[in-house]
Amino acid sequence: MGSVGSPEILMILLVALLVFGPHKLPELGKALGRAVREFKKATSELQETIEREVEDVKRAANDVKRAAEPPEIMPKGALPSPGKPAEKPAPQAAPAEAEPSRHTAPDVGGDAK
Repeated sequence: MGSVGSPEILMILLVALLVFGPHKLPELGKALGRAVREFKKATSELQETIEREVEDVKRAANDVKRAAEPPEIMPKGALPSPGKPAEKPAPQAAPAEAEPSRHTAPDVGGDAK
């Protein structure tokens, strides 16, 4: 199947002129033009709708992905700066437990029961 060339188009127009007559042919041309214009409009609207829906799905997937990430831990009172991402604080060492003194005072007058 090839494309329709100039001789084929001329033959189609001649047959249409003979079938519909010179008075009806311009009306059919206008109707055909309107139909093609409406078809193009409908396809472009459908394409825009599909693109918009795909963007919505991508945005929702990113939101879910962000929600699944663990939250960043910030020191008390620290606020993230608006231009920079929040930095994670340096890990703090656990306070060492105080060793009991080896020299304890004897329990004088204790409550020995």
